[in-house]
Amino acid sequence: MTEEIHDNVPSRQRKRFPGISSRAYEHPADRSALVALRKLTGFDTVFKALSGLLPERSLRLLFLSDSVRVSEAQFAHLHTMLLDACYVLDLAKVPAMYVTQDPRPNAMCIGLDEPIIVVTTGLVELLDEEEMRAVVGHEVGHALSGHSVYRTILLFLTGLALKVAWIPLGNVAIMAIVTALREWFRKSELSADRAGLLVGQDLKASMRGLMKIAGGNHLHEMNVDAFLEQAEEYEAGGDLRDSVLKILNVLPRTHPFTTVRAAELKKWAESRDHQRIMDGHYPRRGEDKETSVTDSFRESASHYADTVRTSKDPLLKLVGDLAGGAGDLGGKLRDRFGGGTAGPKTPPNGGAAEGQA
Repeated sequence: MTEEIHDNVPSRQRKRFPGISSRAYEHPADRSALVALRKLTGFDTVFKALSGLLPERSLRLLFLSDSVRVSEAQFAHLHTMLLDACYVLDLAKVPAMYVTQDPRPNAMCIGLDEPIIVVTTGLVELLDEEEMRAVVGHEVGHALSGHSVYRTILLFLTGLALKVAWIPLGNVAIMAIVTALREWFRKSELSADRAGLLVGQDLKASMRGLMKIAGGNHLHEMNVDAFLEQAEEYEAGGDLRDSVLKILNVLPRTHPFTTVRAAELKKWAESRDHQRIMDGHYPRRGEDKETSVTDSFRESASHYADTVRTSKDPLLKLVGDLAGGAGDLGGKLRDRFGGGTAGPKTPPNGGAAEGQA
């Protein structure tokens, strides 16, 4: 059930973004991962089938019967934040929002026809008002971007994969789609973090919220600069073996690592793109139909090229070296994996190295 939005005066003066398109804050990796997901063999078939089979009415009844619906009468402060977030991002209809009993701090935006926002009691008890405002804005950003549909399918398929694990090859097919969905969803979290910043307009509050999710309600024991240094150490540390371990560690997750999210958000907050939005220069929803898919691909490709070029991660640095024309793949792998010394590129007799292309 949704309600029409009405004018809501924020508790402190913040900028509003009339008609803003989700393209304004969406991370390039989010859009490109979604395109890759849609091209995955079998995804269209699964998507169309599940869109008609998923018990959305049952999902809504479940939260209605076993959670607390946010309203003027219940969790009124969250209701005000929700109205405010929709006001700032100019979302025409306010999604239904529920608080569910769960000590783990979490929030999600799900639903096929209409999005539902769910926050856990663990999150409500963990965050202060401004930190929570950023989270509510984060979830409203998911709703504006249309992420709730894919998130709902991910939840369903994750459960289905467990039920069909005994069927030969059945689990393999489903897990291929689940893995692709998770990859997209991790990228979509970066987009939603940006939406949360646009709603809260308080970078420190967004940073505090991410630190609390990582380390609990012990802000007096934590430091933003040190937290961001962790992200830099994580991105740059180790050799190629560590790069592979990073990939393996992140594959089962739906969210990027918290330090990485904080570093990405701070980088965007200091960018010209963010400043242009704050100055009122951003794409409008009315222009979405005229958006060139080619331009989106070009922007995504440019983002990945910049990431490879500037990354301190050993694997991405190797990719950058090879893409830049640096040869001797075998030697570089030996150096970076084992720390050993690469052999000479040319045999002492001046002939071609054995096995070298």
